[in-house]
Order: sequence, then structure tokens, then C-alpha cells
Amino acid sequence: MPLPKMALMIVVMAGVTYLIRMLPFAFFRKKITSTFLKSFLYYIPYAVLSAMTFPFVLYSTGNIWTALAGTVIAIIASMCKQSLLTVAIIACLSVLLFGFII
Repeated sequence: MPLPKMALMIVVMAGVTYLIRMLPFAFFRKKITSTFLKSFLYYIPYAVLSAMTFPFVLYSTGNIWTALAGTVIAIIASMCKQSLLTVAIIACLSVLLFGFII
């Protein structure tokens, strides 16, 4: 990936994350009591970052099938409450092994 494109993606992700976290301070003067609104404002940066980075995950290895295998294994490992480092290592090893198989 070209450096200017990567830099632009990082700047956009940082801007989106900052704006979403800053907007409640600008618009709401009182303490937010709505549980729905609190959870919405808490999770929206993660959803936006996921939506922006997930398509690149599928093309990261040069082979859609190895990337898909690594993604599925990472999701399964994270659902089994593994740590972030463990999930990353398991996903990388599964991509490597699946790449050898196909």
C-alpha cells in the first residue's frame, strides 16, 4: 500500500475517533443518563474503525482464502476469550499453515 494512502487512512481514522469522542462534550452540557446513548457513543469509534479496516484484512495476504481462514480463526479464538496477543499469534499461524496447505 502506498505511503500517502496509508497516511490518509490513519488521519481519517484518528479524526473520526476524535470527533465521535469530542462531540458529546460539545453538545451535551448535562450528564448523559440514557444507557442507549451512552453505549452508542462508546461503541461507535470501534464500529467505524472496524468498517474501515476490515476490507483490507481480506486482501492482506494476497490470497483471499488464507486471509479468510485467518479471520475466521481469529474470530473463534477471540470468542473463546483469548488475549489479543494470543489471537494475533493464532491467526498468523493459521494463515501460514493454510498457505502451506493450498
